[in-house]
Amino acid sequence: MTAFSTLNVLPPAQLTNLNELGYLTMTPVQAAALPAILAGKDVRVQAKTGSGKTAAFGLGLLQQIDASLFQTQALVLCPTRELADQVAGELRRLARFLPNTKILTLCGGQPFGMQRDSLQHAPHIIVATPGRLLDHLQKGTVSLDALNTLVMDEADRMLDMGFSDAIDDVIRFAPASRQTLLFSATWPEAIAAISGRVQRDPLAIEIDSTDALPPIEQQFYETSSKGKIPLLQRLLSLHQPSSCVVFCNTKKDCQAVCDALNEVGQSALSLHGNLEQRDRDQTLVRFANGSARVLVATDVAARGLDIKSLELVVNFELAWDPEVHVHRIGRTARAGNSGLAISFCAPEEAQRANIISDMLQIKLNWQTPPVNSSIVPLEAEMATLCIDGGKKAKMRPGDVLGALTGDIGLDGADIGQNRRASGACLCRGASGCCS
Repeated sequence: MTAFSTLNVLPPAQLTNLNELGYLTMTPVQAAALPAILAGKDVRVQAKTGSGKTAAFGLGLLQQIDASLFQTQALVLCPTRELADQVAGELRRLARFLPNTKILTLCGGQPFGMQRDSLQHAPHIIVATPGRLLDHLQKGTVSLDALNTLVMDEADRMLDMGFSDAIDDVIRFAPASRQTLLFSATWPEAIAAISGRVQRDPLAIEIDSTDALPPIEQQFYETSSKGKIPLLQRLLSLHQPSSCVVFCNTKKDCQAVCDALNEVGQSALSLHGNLEQRDRDQTLVRFANGSARVLVATDVAARGLDIKSLELVVNFELAWDPEVHVHRIGRTARAGNSGLAISFCAPEEAQRANIISDMLQIKLNWQTPPVNSSIVPLEAEMATLCIDGGKKAKMRPGDVLGALTGDIGLDGADIGQNRRASGACLCRGASGCCS
């Protein structure tokens, strides 16, 4: 394992910050890409989610930021609002050594007027979805004239979501002299074509999925389609995870599984494409706060989901693509942590199981389903309160804390968070949930 100090260009304050954040050694992606990125070269990287790519491009673009220059100097394009929020959050943590660095997200589903007001003082770094950023560029509310670094994160997913034309239009507003960094989990011809159009002699880096597999214990269970929900309930009762993500292939199954878990007292939330953006945001906040033990999600909805200490991943249905299987299970072993991944396999899914075995070059670890075991509730450790108030209502965090401890009678020690988010105040407390 290679230490960040061996790069010889990161300032001492940044190295101290990395140590405080728990970045002790570089991941394979970081070790391979950072020397070229820090040297200002274009780089294209094929690596899976959870490989440490955000820190790789984040450390690179931060070295080019002049905080005294109030112009946009770095741009990160992401396929979804959830991923953009998580990337921006990680960049803010990495930028703690660089005072007065303004980082702004620009995504659809947010009021355009509020974004325009935030842009009156140009951010140093913008993290955006292509469509909304293009709106701002065409209306003149964003300028990329001083751009040093352009990052395309999860480029394959952006193409899958139909952003190809928007990406080309955005790049026309960027200086030709920029550094361009492209990250993708897969490398179809369309991604190779984009790289050819927007990058200059890029260094190509591929981190093989089998090489990058984290230390995960995989267990496979053969069961009928109808037997999957009872099996899931029994396994959750057996393992009692504090946090678990269950992956389904369809929105319908996602909601059905979530409902079935809640019926037996196993606290679960669903995350799928039929939810409004506000509901999706609240679901992610509640799960991150520990207000549900299980998140049942589709792959598209969960793309970019980053839970630091996820104990268990369950594939309720095997993914059609073995690469997707690797992305799913990798969520339970971040930053070198070990994890457990359980996969259900109905007879009609046997071919998918064989493909996964061949790709990962492993013998699948088949388990005997537990029988006659009781179903135990999984109660959430915390409750999330969403209070409809904020600056406009002249509500301060202290007012909320006073109301919870005084009027409602909660013990102050039971209140885990008191923070503002998107104009509202979100508290993590010990009772009830309202929105």
